[in-house]
Parts: sequence; structure tokens; C-alpha cells
Amino acid sequence: MTAPRDAADLALVITIARAWLGTPYHDQASLKGVGCDCLGLARGVWREVVGPEPFPIPPYSRDWGETGPREVLAEGARAMMIEVPPADAPPGALVLFRMDSRAIAKHVGILTGPDRFLHAYERLGVIEELLTPSWARKITFAFLFPSH
Repeated sequence: MTAPRDAADLALVITIARAWLGTPYHDQASLKGVGCDCLGLARGVWREVVGPEPFPIPPYSRDWGETGPREVLAEGARAMMIEVPPADAPPGALVLFRMDSRAIAKHVGILTGPDRFLHAYERLGVIEELLTPSWARKITFAFLFPSH
């Protein structure tokens, strides 16, 4: 897939995201090299690709099994980013994972290749790993960063 004209350069997104590799995991933080969680990684990439964050992120639960009537994370991304079908998400896309089939999407990663993605994971920090079938099945939403 070629990114729409109003989307950020996908190669730039990947380069910036990879600069976060090795950042330790820290819940609700977003400081490259210091600490971040999965959403903090996405927020940091946003700041470097697009510019200042458009609104403060309220505190959120770490519970991947959280259920509810609203896809809060997807709704927030949809308001600021370009939604694409998950099956068409190119490297450079932000993807949201539903970690439990009964839960809302609560984990975030950035595709770095057709079979790789980067994310912040508890105890491991920011890592790049294979997008195994198990991970790929959990992708529920996909978005492109807008150009600034």
C-alpha cells in the first residue's frame, strides 16, 4: 500500500520509532531513552513526526483484559490519525492489538516491515520482534501518522 498524500513519510516513522529501541519500560511515560510504555512510544513518535501532542493523555489502566462498550484508544487515534484496514496496514503504521478476544484494544505497536513490529513491553522495554501469527491475529485497528 502506498500511503495517502496526507500521511507522514512511512520510512521516517520507522526510523524515528527505531531510535526508541532499548528505552526501558515505564508505565505512562514517554521519554526516549528514559522510559515509556506502548502508548508512550506512539506519543513520542507522534511528537517527532507530527509535532506537539494535541491534548494531554488522561491516566489509563494497564489491564489488557479491560472490557467496555467503547474502544477508547481507537477512538482517540481515529480523531487524529488516518485509519486504514488492518490487512492493508503498511510498515510505518500504528497498530492496536486486542490482547483478549473479549477485551478492548489496549496495546500499541508500529509495523517496521511486513513481518516485524516495534513496541514497548513490560520488563523488556522497547523491542522489535517478529509479527508472528499470534500477534497478527490480535491486530484490531491500524492508523497512519498524518503529515504535519
